[in-house]
Amino acid sequence: MQLSYAQKRQFVDLGYVVVPGVVPTALVNAALRAINACLDQGLPAERMQEMRAQSYCKEIQTQPVISDLFNRSPAHALLESMVGEGTIPEATGAQIALRFPSLADPPRPPSPHIDGIHTPTNGVPKGVIQNFTGLVGIYLSGVNEEYAGNFAVWPGSHARLQQFFRDTSPEAILDGMPKIDLGEPTQIMAQAGDVAICHYLLAHSACANVSPFIRYATYFRMHKQGHAERLRSTMVNMWEEWDGLQDMLLEEGR
Repeated sequence: MQLSYAQKRQFVDLGYVVVPGVVPTALVNAALRAINACLDQGLPAERMQEMRAQSYCKEIQTQPVISDLFNRSPAHALLESMVGEGTIPEATGAQIALRFPSLADPPRPPSPHIDGIHTPTNGVPKGVIQNFTGLVGIYLSGVNEEYAGNFAVWPGSHARLQQFFRDTSPEAILDGMPKIDLGEPTQIMAQAGDVAICHYLLAHSACANVSPFIRYATYFRMHKQGHAERLRSTMVNMWEEWDGLQDMLLEEGR
């Protein structure tokens, strides 16, 4: 499985691409079985905010039944086709991201953010930037309408945020999400087994879920080898780590 020219171009222009049918049904079902067995043990009410921000079912998030969604499917090769072959280590775990149905009416609109900066519940220390190369979201259930727990993205926001950090500095993110115009969000529709690949700098959010069903997904935050040395430079040179896109970028004069 390879990305088409059109898919790569969408990623360059919009900061994300959704690729259908990447992860085999057997891997999806195995992960769902493990997650639902975990949920059957009960969820502590006092930890719900933490689990929403970090991960549900932490006891299984590093087990092969979860990491195999990336490591044993074409998702790994698809990311490397853009970043560089042999440069993305195997995943050691993922965020198990569930969106439970809400009775909110109307649902609250999504609010944009990028990952890797401190909030009271996400576990990132204050004063630290924990960024990465790309976010790989793997859907374990279908999302066929808006406000069904959709992953929302702000198309093109990766370029706007790059310019903001060039005008200020990467450390400006430590003051919180920049108050700049990011455009309008898009709520992604997808089916189980589909994969969303997003640039780190793409603003995103989880939407409220007013459907009758739990939305199941996993998110892999992947680092290109040597990323720690480029932690800040990639925020002002957003294509520094994306070797597989360089020919396209040169053609377009970027």
